[in-house]
Amino acid sequence: MRITNSFDISASALTTQRLRMDVISSNIANADTTRASFVNGQWTPYQRKIVSVEPKNQPTFAQMLNTAMTDGTGQGVRVSGISGDTTPFKQVYNPTHPDANQQGYVMMPNVDVAKEMVDMISATRSYEANVTALNASKGMISKALEIGR
Repeated sequence: MRITNSFDISASALTTQRLRMDVISSNIANADTTRASFVNGQWTPYQRKIVSVEPKNQPTFAQMLNTAMTDGTGQGVRVSGISGDTTPFKQVYNPTHPDANQQGYVMMPNVDVAKEMVDMISATRSYEANVTALNASKGMISKALEIGR
């Protein structure tokens, strides 16, 4: 086990949570964007983005058990992709809006700002927890080096 394994794990988690916060910020910023892409001759609203996270290595159960019994270290996480949310767009009645159809409905993005704020708080807390773990590892390594003096 390398002494910096905990740094690598925390760094991968910090990077992942930072990307989650960036995507959530983009979702909130585009919560009212009705013209995000031009598809089939018409404008479509912004589609909410979702970050998918997975372990860096996808081991089998036997490999995971063997790793836990030998050195007990993980590999961290990585972003496996950013995809669009497939929930339907919201229809809002606003006949004065420039993007309203003939019935007066406007297709709005499938972004729920309250849900995005909950996700943002979750990502922020995860980021803070990983900073705390990184600082704890740094402190332990620092104390271990002081023993040798």
